[in-house]
Amino acid sequence: MSISTVCILGGSGFVGRHVCAALAGRGLRVRVPTRDREQSKHLTMLPTVELVVGDIHDPHTLHELVRGCDAVINLVGVLHGGRGRAGFITAHVGLASKVVAACRETGVRRLLHMSALHAGAERPSKYLRSKGEGEAIVRGSDLETTIFRPSVIFGHDDSFLNMFAQLIKTFPVMIVPAAHARFQPVYVGDVALAFAEALTQRVSIGHSYDLCGPTVYTLQALAEFVARTTGHKRLIFGADHALTNVMAFAMELKPGKKLMSLDNVRSMQVDSVCADGCVFPFGIVPQALEATAPAWLAHRTPRGRYAALRDRTRPQQAGS
Repeated sequence: MSISTVCILGGSGFVGRHVCAALAGRGLRVRVPTRDREQSKHLTMLPTVELVVGDIHDPHTLHELVRGCDAVINLVGVLHGGRGRAGFITAHVGLASKVVAACRETGVRRLLHMSALHAGAERPSKYLRSKGEGEAIVRGSDLETTIFRPSVIFGHDDSFLNMFAQLIKTFPVMIVPAAHARFQPVYVGDVALAFAEALTQRVSIGHSYDLCGPTVYTLQALAEFVARTTGHKRLIFGADHALTNVMAFAMELKPGKKLMSLDNVRSMQVDSVCADGCVFPFGIVPQALEATAPAWLAHRTPRGRYAALRDRTRPQQAGS
């Protein structure tokens, strides 16, 4: 069956915006549910994207959202689950069950699902366990499913490298919690391309794909990379296990947007690294962090900020 209309749950998020652009670039019609049209209006710049206001956690609303689509992509995920497991269960397990039910009842056969690298029932964190439960629900359905399990995803508008850049800009000394945790960062454009390719390659049905970039880094090495790239000379130290837990506990108690939680620390006990011999699917060659990230991190250097200010204040040429 050819795919012409796709419903993307989580389409207005970091990864979702790139997946929407990848599908729209191929001429597919894309339906993006949102609770706030104003916050998602950036997607209206894509000519084939339709924003629909609705609560995807309400089963009746979800059924109407996916009705008439040829495929559904579920990108919804949370890093901080709130009290207990409630947030993780709602986002990763409950929604996966509702999506499978909605697809079955509306005749949508194709489902692409975003999980996480090394998600599973025996993992030390609620995040990885709940991601594993959601993945199992999708895999155990009778739908035509494809599951993606990425390492940490980076890109121009991420909350990962950009968080480091902001902290490094603010503080002359930086203490990195879980400094020896290992990651294999993958570029968001490559992740979006993998989703787009999976829709057209039926060989992907029934398969799960681990997505990693070409290089493994410790968390401290990533902080040092960001400092070098943004032109800041900083003292960067790694915290031991005890200090890491104290820092995570303090950040967990802090009101507002959380930088880290104790559950995040437990997740980082499992290296977010692909197995030896793992190959990126569909012939995609994953882009290296060093080749991609400087394009936007360079704007955070003093010279880059000066150039941006100069461009904003430069008088326009006559006739432009």
